[in-house]
Amino acid sequence: MATGTLNSIMKQAGLKKSGEERMRYAIVIEKAENNFAAYVPDLPGCVATGKTVEETEQQIREAIEFHIRGLREDGLAIPDPSSQVDYVDIAA
Repeated sequence: MATGTLNSIMKQAGLKKSGEERMRYAIVIEKAENNFAAYVPDLPGCVATGKTVEETEQQIREAIEFHIRGLREDGLAIPDPSSQVDYVDIAA
């Protein structure tokens, strides 16, 4: 079996080969009125909330894992991370 075929089968089954890199998704955390909210630009519909930034980070991590697991179970492609995050300094 060709290596590309094996990798494709493993990816669709949700398996990783030894030493495979982990995916790294950009997240956005925003302050809401009474809590924090997070979303993943590369995973539409993947959102989470929390009382603190730390709780929100943990919740969005779990949401990403759950979202990806659902995509795999439905036989859908896992979007590659493509969003870039940076800051711009301006005089205010």
